[in-house]
Amino acid sequence: MISQIVSAVGVVIAGVFACALYYWLSDKLLQIVFPVPKENVRAASINLNRRAVVRPWLFMGPALILLGVYLVYPVVATFILSFYDRGGVNFVGLANYRWAIFDGQFRQSIFNNILWLAVVPAACTFFGLVIAVLTDRIWWGNIAKSLVFMPMAISFVGASVIWKFVYEYRGNETQIGLLNAIVQSFGGDPQVWISMPFWNNFFLMVILIWIQTGFAMVILSAALRGIPEETIEAAVIDGANGWQIFWKIMVPQIWGTIAVVWTTITILVLKVFDIVLTMTNGQWSTMVLANLMFDWMFRGGGDSGRSAVIALVIMAAVTPIMIWNIRQANKEMGGH
Repeated sequence: MISQIVSAVGVVIAGVFACALYYWLSDKLLQIVFPVPKENVRAASINLNRRAVVRPWLFMGPALILLGVYLVYPVVATFILSFYDRGGVNFVGLANYRWAIFDGQFRQSIFNNILWLAVVPAACTFFGLVIAVLTDRIWWGNIAKSLVFMPMAISFVGASVIWKFVYEYRGNETQIGLLNAIVQSFGGDPQVWISMPFWNNFFLMVILIWIQTGFAMVILSAALRGIPEETIEAAVIDGANGWQIFWKIMVPQIWGTIAVVWTTITILVLKVFDIVLTMTNGQWSTMVLANLMFDWMFRGGGDSGRSAVIALVIMAAVTPIMIWNIRQANKEMGGH
């Protein structure tokens, strides 16, 4: 454990110094290639302009290369792979795409992803906004925010293990699952919650909502504090009640931030994998696209062609939302 910590710290320190050394050497190289002679003002001006043009590309060079190797190349390779058979050897044309259209499990995964998209971003944003508003009005609001934000520090797998104990079912034995214990205390019968088709999807969604509400709360709380006090005071003077101030004054002024939070969580939902894998492994009609891709790629001998098609579907769903999100965030930053 100690050796791993020391190694991690060493890598971080070495990485920082390596980056600093690269930038220093790059700048020295620019000074050598484009000198600034004092005796020739025109040449000095031209070389300074050249330095200004080349320097950003030189500094961003390693990042661009890494993006090309680890982002652009895999996308192109995946697209090509989607036209080949399970072993990636024989060209099969659109056969993998036809399989995706008519496969029942693929359609089930699409339906489940749509279900997650309809519930999780809306719930996280709503609860985050409500908590942000309410905690700003109480003296222990910062403590409450810390507690709500705390699940963000837990991995998806760790959170799933925690919620497995909440949904735990022990048959005729004493129930240790919190939810079944509550049901029994009211005279009900314990249930195997995560194996109930359709409804088990919502039980899994609760985990992601529990994790991401803190993120939404922090971003929206910062946006709420940016609302000018004058507008709130003017609304109060005009006789607006708390509900009207919230919906007609606060929400419209932070609508851009709400949209960014919503779309950010939407992108996360489209890539959800860990929770489903840990809780149900895609059984009982809980399969989502990321888990289906994993299954086709690594289980049952693997099928790289079909898994590539699923990966492209996920990318096609995520990319437009991500582009819109970036533009919206840039617009928000430009506005300030």
